[in-house]
Amino acid sequence: MAVTIDDVRRDPEVQVFIDKANEKLGVLGYTEHGPRHAGIVAGIAQHVLLKLDRPQREAELAAVAGYLHDVGNGINRLDHGIVAALFSQHVLERLGMPPEEYAEVMCAIGNHEEEYGEAVSPLAAAVILGDKSDVHRSRVRVIDPDTDDIHDRVNMATTRSFLTVDGEAHTIKLELEIDTTIIQVMQYFEIFLARMVMCRRAAEFLGCSFGLLINGTRLL
Repeated sequence: MAVTIDDVRRDPEVQVFIDKANEKLGVLGYTEHGPRHAGIVAGIAQHVLLKLDRPQREAELAAVAGYLHDVGNGINRLDHGIVAALFSQHVLERLGMPPEEYAEVMCAIGNHEEEYGEAVSPLAAAVILGDKSDVHRSRVRVIDPDTDDIHDRVNMATTRSFLTVDGEAHTIKLELEIDTTIIQVMQYFEIFLARMVMCRRAAEFLGCSFGLLINGTRLL
């Protein structure tokens, strides 16, 4: 029986590590990185590959990688993608996933951060797109319009985010609605430009162009 995203989601050890990652990042003042973020990244990664008519098993593995991509934050923020990749091997091997599959999952997890990540496989590209497109006010732990934290303010200002994949047109578009009374659009680029460049490269790896629309206006 092939290991599924549901097997991974229900695993008690995975649940503990996701909760610990979210807890430790909360101490450092980061946005939500718990089951919500893990689930959204998993869902988007799977959706991207299915919409592009990639094999269903490949899309399932992308969901697994998306769900596990941030568990390394429970150990340390630095190089958390590498830690998460190594942790995933331990879990997936225990669950019965063959090396040919968990090697691809590990690669996708280890390449999701903009500091050193690259879209080197369909799984890696899908996880990058899922992770970097999850910008939304529901990720902010303490709602404070006057906060000095630009990451919190950008997330808090984002009232809608949706990644549209058109397999026939070979396009991937991130559509955002931003409350400009909280931030100006330029402030989004101050912290997310590197992430959008990473998304563009991920889309191109999948044979698609990447677009960014904010408040109905195309910016990329």
